[in-house]
Amino acid sequence: MADASPAARQPPGVAVSVRSLEHSYGELRTIERLDLEAPAHRVLGLVGPSGCGKSTLLELIAGLREPAAGKVEVGGACDPRGRLARTALMPQRDMLLPWLSAIDNAALALRNRGAHRRPARREAGRLFERFGLAGFELARPAELSGGMRQRVAFLRTLLSGKPVLALDEPFASLDAITRAEMQAWLATALGADPRTVVLVSHDVEETLYLSDRVVVLSSRPGRIVAQLGAPAPRAPDRDAAVTDPAFVAVREQAMQALRGAR
Repeated sequence: MADASPAARQPPGVAVSVRSLEHSYGELRTIERLDLEAPAHRVLGLVGPSGCGKSTLLELIAGLREPAAGKVEVGGACDPRGRLARTALMPQRDMLLPWLSAIDNAALALRNRGAHRRPARREAGRLFERFGLAGFELARPAELSGGMRQRVAFLRTLLSGKPVLALDEPFASLDAITRAEMQAWLATALGADPRTVVLVSHDVEETLYLSDRVVVLSSRPGRIVAQLGAPAPRAPDRDAAVTDPAFVAVREQAMQALRGAR
């Protein structure tokens, strides 16, 4: 997939480690005594009730916030600058700049790494066909479908060259059919270009399908109430995977834990 930077090519020791993490907004406690780890080149999924600190946790991992207590480590770095250098955050909205073409939006990640416009566009353009975007290089975001916009946003995230991806509800704004298609597409994309991923979603089926392990958080303040491993091996076809009896059984366990978490 992307021509990985040295950061993205780090050996399987890169991981996210969270220890005794606590966070508050003033008097409002959002995260309490959280311990978790995302192994290198694996996908860790997070589900939980609204307001339980999932998005805040991604911002803490990415170095955009500092915890009130505890420790967040990304690839050996604990300081905010080090965590940010190793983590690419993809927020819920695609955040594409409306005045730029699709290829220039994708190439922004390379421009931010110091590349000049022409070579950045050339490198991003090589991946457009692989991402199902061929022929739309010069389209503005308003001319793209929701799924295409998300592909451009994910391509930009990958081109950052960072070994850890923090994905916050990447498909929340899509209709059910497009969302299912994008889940299958993302699973293939991550298989071709493995990264350490922390994925937040309200969709239990989506999280379980895309993740190697799913952590269920309680209502605010967020605490771990369950950790579930995804069934393996997983069928290559998404529909077959999510209807497999083993998958359905684990999904029900996750739903029960989520209902209890409320």
